[in-house]
Amino acid sequence: MPCATWVCLIDEMTRSVAENRKARHDYFIEETLEAGLILTGTEVKSLRAGQASIAEAYAVERDGTLQLINAHIAEYKGGNQFNHEPLRPRQLLLHKREMDRLTTSIARAGITVVPLKLYFNERGIAKILLGIAKGKRQHDKRASIKDRDWKRDQARLMRDRG
Repeated sequence: MPCATWVCLIDEMTRSVAENRKARHDYFIEETLEAGLILTGTEVKSLRAGQASIAEAYAVERDGTLQLINAHIAEYKGGNQFNHEPLRPRQLLLHKREMDRLTTSIARAGITVVPLKLYFNERGIAKILLGIAKGKRQHDKRASIKDRDWKRDQARLMRDRG
């Protein structure tokens, strides 16, 4: 069903394949950036079918490149004997300056790079939204939940008072 607003049109143009909702619960996201992926043909077909999970994925620097580890892209059902491995490391495509900034961030203690969203952009190219994140402790997670619940109750009270 088509939408009338331009926001909805942008959402239709960038179709989300997988989202890591737990990342915002487990980490403080300091900064985000978009990166490309080097994929094989069967991986792209599987992504277009929505067969991906990035819930336990992370990015690490290996051999001078940034690689996505533990991202699960299911095997393509119509593939032949040359189908891809579901959990293989996938190279991320970044500009040199972004790569240098990320590797220095990873070298600092407590900083990790987590994927937030895997999607196709308006040109139909697979992209991944990465977050430079710092891990939350248990009391931080509880405080986030408490703040979220209070804001929800506050909005409900304001709506009822009218």
